[in-house]
Formats: sequence, C-alpha cells, structure tokens
Amino acid sequence: MNLNLTPILAFRNKPQAPVELLPSDHSTSLHEQTKSVKPRRYIPQTSERTLDAPDIVDDFYPNLLDWGSANVLAIALGHTVYQWDASSGSTSELVTIEEEKGPVTSINWAPDGRHLRTLKGGHQSRVGSMAWNNHIRTTGGMDGQIINNDVRIRSPIVETYRGHTQEVCGLKWSGSGQQLASGGNDNVVHIWDRSVASSNSTTQWLHRLEEHTSAVKALAWCPFQANLLATGGGGGDRMIKFWNTHTGACLNSMDTGSQVCSLLWSKNERELLSYHGFTQNQLTLWKYPSMVKMAELTGHTSRVLYMAQSPDGCTVASAAGDETLRFWNVFGVPETAKKPAPKAASEPFSNVNRIR
Repeated sequence: MNLNLTPILAFRNKPQAPVELLPSDHSTSLHEQTKSVKPRRYIPQTSERTLDAPDIVDDFYPNLLDWGSANVLAIALGHTVYQWDASSGSTSELVTIEEEKGPVTSINWAPDGRHLRTLKGGHQSRVGSMAWNNHIRTTGGMDGQIINNDVRIRSPIVETYRGHTQEVCGLKWSGSGQQLASGGNDNVVHIWDRSVASSNSTTQWLHRLEEHTSAVKALAWCPFQANLLATGGGGGDRMIKFWNTHTGACLNSMDTGSQVCSLLWSKNERELLSYHGFTQNQLTLWKYPSMVKMAELTGHTSRVLYMAQSPDGCTVASAAGDETLRFWNVFGVPETAKKPAPKAASEPFSNVNRIR
C-alpha cells in the first residue's frame, strides 16, 4: 500500500444536499411547531472523503477497523496494520504479521487509544472479534470460545465463556462494563454478566437470545438508555432487534431488507446508524424509537463490512469489499460542540488525500 500524498488530489468540500426528515406523527398547530420543532439537520449525501484500501479482506466475520480515543484510526490490510493520526494527518505502518501467522483478523484499540496488543494462547483457531473493558481484553474465536484476558498479569486468561457452537463474530461490553454481548455464526446472541463470571468452571450466560435466523455480528449498546442493546442479523435474517438485557425481552424488531453488518448509536442524538451488505451496500440512519428512516447513504459498490466512529461521535468511517475507506459526516456536530474542540475533528485526515 503506497501512501501518495500528491496535492493534485486535495479534497474540496462541495455543497451538500439536505435530507428532509419525515413529518412528525403528532398533530400540532403551526404555532406549536414553530416553538417546539428543532431546525432540520443537513445530512450530506456523499462521503467527505474516499481513500483506497487495497487488500482489505472481504469477509463478514473479522473486524478490521477501529478509531481509538486518541483520534487515531487503525486498519488491517492483509498482513499489515496501518494507522492514521486524524489530528496531524500523519500515516505510518504499525506492524506486519508473518505470512504463516496472518492475515490480521481483528483490531481493537485499548481504552487509552494508544495501544494495540497481541496476546497468544487460549484460542484454537482465528480470533475475529475483540472488546476492551478497562484492563480486560475480551476475545472471541472461531472455536466458539470467549476469553477474558487481564493484560496486567503474566498469565492473562482469567475467565472463559462457553456457549456459542460456531465462530464468535461480535463482542461489545456495556457502558457500565458489567454486561457483555456476544454474537455468533450460530445465529445466537448471549448476554454475560461479569459479576457471576468464574475462572474455575463454565460460566453460565445471563440470557440466550435465539430470535435471529442468521449470523449476528452487529451489536451496539445504547448510550442514553442502560440495558438497551441493538443487534443485527446477516443475509438470511436482515433484522435489527432491540433487547432489554435486564429481562432478555425483545422490545422491537424490524426488517431492513439487506444484510446488517454493523450498528452504531449516535453519541449526541437518539439515532442509530446501520451498515449493510447484500444487496444494497448502503448506510441507513434511523430515528429511535420510531425507526423512521432519516437518510440512506450510498457510494460503496460492495458490502460494507467494517465501521468505526470518531471520538467526538460526529464522523463515521466505513470500509468495504470494494477496497475503499470512506468518511461520512452523518451525525453532525452536537450543540455542546460550540466550545473549543480539537482541530480537524469534524473533517478527519485533511492532510491525507489518497491511500495508494
């Protein structure tokens, strides 16, 4: 992957077309509407930037993109991990894995946003999913096992969760760090509770959710409502489901019409973004809880497999089987962001014009 930073390809902003929100279901007078309705937000219809990402693995199960808290994005292309500093625009090769040990199948920044760790042992086959919970790094493998590793100690394996019968392709810890959601190629979602985890025996899941009919990779904990989890099913399912993880009840279910590869909640509004594969390869922005479609963004020509959100929550990066990495200003700038903010947060990688 060559880093061609020629100024000929410098990015220029274009006027963005507005996306009209559907009218409210509530009947109100014109006077009431002018008092209560917020100004409509403009949602750009095209990506802010498109970069080449050659050799990215076109596989539903790995997780090859992550945007850390230090505003650095990491992406795995074949056997090599690259990093881009969004603040400075600098790029570098982080590590290349030996041919017999690669390719890279999962990336996840540590909470400080400055470390990507490699741990050996525990799994019998590839590790396709990871999630951090303070000093605990959780890994999910093709062997169906979920392992908690305490990175502070010499022998890091502290707990093993067994419940999936096929590859674990999605892992997400709740905001409180108390519950872990896992999704597998066996179409099952498990909710695990850290307080009952045991290193001496097989840990029993808190809930086993079996309503999806295809692999579950897309998992997203709601940032504004504790114990609310959104999950998305693969090509044979196409559903987004919402769960109360206290009770295990399914609160809502909706057919999206295409493979759900990833889900992200807005950090600033009650909105959910879904990324899709076959057959439309689109990004869809939903208003929660009505699930009114606010925008449908296209541009990728192959399924959108990997998604990451900037630390400020405004920009989303997507990578697809078409070997492109795109950046979308889909969530907008929050009202509280009028305070001084880090430069280039709303337009990432302004000094990086093209990758290749």
